[in-house]
Amino acid sequence: MRRLDRWINRAKALWASPSVVPLDLPPAPVNLKDLSHHDPLTGLANRLLFEDRLDGAARRAEASNRRLGVLFIDLDGFKAVNDSYGHRAGDELLREVGRRVALLARLSDTVARLGGDQFLMLLDGDPDASAAAAVAARLRTSLAEVLRVGGRDLRLSCSVGIVLYPAHGPRAKLIAHADAAMTVAKQAGGGMHVFFEPHMAVNSEAQIDLQRDLRHALDLGGQGLSLDYQPKVDTKSGRLTGVEALLRWRHPHQGPIEPSVFIPVAERFGLIGVLGQWVIDEACRQQRAWQDEGLDLRVAINLSVHQVRQADLVERIEHALKAQRIHADRLMFEVSEVAAMADPQACVRLFEQFMRLGVQVSIDDFGMGNANLSQLRKLPACQLKIDRSFVQSLEHDEDAKAIVDAAVRLSHALGLNVVAEGVETAHQQDILLRFGCDELQGYLFARPMSPVQMALWARSSEAVPRPAPLTRLERPD
Repeated sequence: MRRLDRWINRAKALWASPSVVPLDLPPAPVNLKDLSHHDPLTGLANRLLFEDRLDGAARRAEASNRRLGVLFIDLDGFKAVNDSYGHRAGDELLREVGRRVALLARLSDTVARLGGDQFLMLLDGDPDASAAAAVAARLRTSLAEVLRVGGRDLRLSCSVGIVLYPAHGPRAKLIAHADAAMTVAKQAGGGMHVFFEPHMAVNSEAQIDLQRDLRHALDLGGQGLSLDYQPKVDTKSGRLTGVEALLRWRHPHQGPIEPSVFIPVAERFGLIGVLGQWVIDEACRQQRAWQDEGLDLRVAINLSVHQVRQADLVERIEHALKAQRIHADRLMFEVSEVAAMADPQACVRLFEQFMRLGVQVSIDDFGMGNANLSQLRKLPACQLKIDRSFVQSLEHDEDAKAIVDAAVRLSHALGLNVVAEGVETAHQQDILLRFGCDELQGYLFARPMSPVQMALWARSSEAVPRPAPLTRLERPD
């Protein structure tokens, strides 16, 4: 273990020297005792050694009335590297990440690899919140720099959860609380650090059980999972223009579980890529079944921020289209404004790939992020969806009216079709028609429904409400 520590210290010295280029130094040989306390891939401490050092540091902090910190580090998008380039490239990436994290640690700190793409850092020496945040920021900056893996240049971000002892709980809960804070950072889009708050630990055991059951469902090909479809209608004709696919899960024991509950669990435990691919495959399969019945519907699919970062997302979509013999223009992908603005340049590249493939792109939940005119102009999208929170406030909030009116004008100036979601009343519909909104979606027209119900609804001439008189559908001058 001493020889391993000497190797790490030597690497630190090399990195700190401006005249020496850091080298990929091999770890010094370790004995069997070292192997039981260190990660064989990176040479860093394993969880067993980390917990031992954490316990000792916490006892010393208690005795001297000092603080310590724990950082829980999780890579964003690592699974896509493994899936696209193989486990050898993934291992090479993890070794490089471990090296960069270790180089940012002081001699009194401990860096460990938990497994997979998760790392821990113990900050000893009485760090306060600003010091812990500064370390987290340096970590994110270091890991965001280009990583050369398998002859390819890759960029990754990381999500970091931070706890301070004793402020954030007993020492036995510090790692779990840091994990909970990291999860919040990842759910917010990744590429950030978050301090633990008490509410983050609520229902953590229930989430672990839920992810186990969701993983089992996916292993069985999506058992219990299904897609409902909600129509979009044209404001001029009242005709059906397409449908949005909405994911559902019927748990074998708990019954239906809301997407707002299980999707964050999928994101936290690294299942969102597999789950998102199931949605794409199932939507294409259903679209082929409808077409075989003579029903041609454009289907919109939501993409999470984690899917947007998948390196092989476009190839996966293309494969699903070819497998079901679906024309690309019959698919639309909805990317939230928050996800699009998290990395605008990456989204521009992704949207351009979508355009070359032939699929359409919609900017979803507009108004919830911080997009501006110059950023929107660069995104090659064809549609913008106004967030339901503004639509549902139209009848009593003048600010909401002003925002929606401006959003419609802005979108039309950029050549974007405008959809308002969450339309529930005729008054909301009237206001949106007056503003010149192009399409509407919401309970006023139809709730999400099964594929069979959707097909019956689409074929029924009476299914789509026609908001007469037609003058209400005319755009204002």
